[in-house]
Amino acid sequence: MATAATLRPEQIRRRSLQSGTIGAIRAQAAAAKHTVGDPTEDRTRMGPVISDQQRERVRAFIRAGLSDGSRLLAGGETSPDGCDGGYFVRPTIFIDVDPASTLAQDEIFGPVLSIIGYRDEAEAIEIANGTRYGLGGSVWAHDTDHAVRVARRIRTGQVDVNGGSFNPAAPFGGFKHSGYGRELGVHGMAEYLEPQSLQLPADAGRD
Repeated sequence: MATAATLRPEQIRRRSLQSGTIGAIRAQAAAAKHTVGDPTEDRTRMGPVISDQQRERVRAFIRAGLSDGSRLLAGGETSPDGCDGGYFVRPTIFIDVDPASTLAQDEIFGPVLSIIGYRDEAEAIEIANGTRYGLGGSVWAHDTDHAVRVARRIRTGQVDVNGGSFNPAAPFGGFKHSGYGRELGVHGMAEYLEPQSLQLPADAGRD
């Protein structure tokens, strides 16, 4: 993952993610399910990052989160148990994350999730659009039509609605600093075409 953040209504977030509550326990359990280890083993859900340099980069983001005042709910910068011999990082979850912080704004490319509270729908959209990146996002709502209306206001190249599966026939690409152009679908084929335009004089065809 490049950067991952989940937005939750502020009242629900504060009520459900206090230490020891069901919400906090569920979040910690979700992180614990991602067993870190040898990717060739059946029990493994998550392997190492690509290099020692990248592992240290992810750890630096975790330290930045702690210094910015974000609260660590699961994981951390230490190596997972039994994984001292590779470039492993614990699945890490932060809460009370400032949307303007380094943790929320930058691409991490590691297993770090930020949970950010919002007061209303307008603020949620503002937070979601408040970064220089825009590759992908997701919207969850009880009403699919409502979720679609919100999704159309989010500036990312792809938005999953209520867990919709990836469609390889749909164009894939990002907005803003997440790149230009599109892959897949009809839009992806356009890059391989050579259109020709004819520039005719203004009086052409008048005779």
